[in-house]
Amino acid sequence: MAVENAPARIGKSVVICGEVKGSEDLIVDGRVEGTVSLSESRLTIGPNAHVAADLSAKDVLILGHLQGNVVASGRVELRAGSVVEGDIRALRLAVEDNAIFRGKVDLTQAVGKGAESANPTPAGGIV
Repeated sequence: MAVENAPARIGKSVVICGEVKGSEDLIVDGRVEGTVSLSESRLTIGPNAHVAADLSAKDVLILGHLQGNVVASGRVELRAGSVVEGDIRALRLAVEDNAIFRGKVDLTQAVGKGAESANPTPAGGIV
């Protein structure tokens, strides 16, 4: 039987084009293009990773290169040396020195799953 706490891993030489879905923690060290959805799990973009994908997970830790948007119901961490081009929507965000980030940040109390939470109409706003 597999060890329950060990995350799944996409190695340095692996290239995935398409959709990655799962319900366990995942470490990406290779190249992924498309989407990655881990609704209740932690996603780690390793230091060797080059990801061109939209990410959705409970927690996201970025050490490598990401071009795409991030939606997290928990925490997003950008570590030193990471390069992120895209928007981040999460409950919490941590950015270390020497992390590069280009995009918008939306820190919400409850990240919804629909488009209605992404563009709320302000009170008194024009509909």
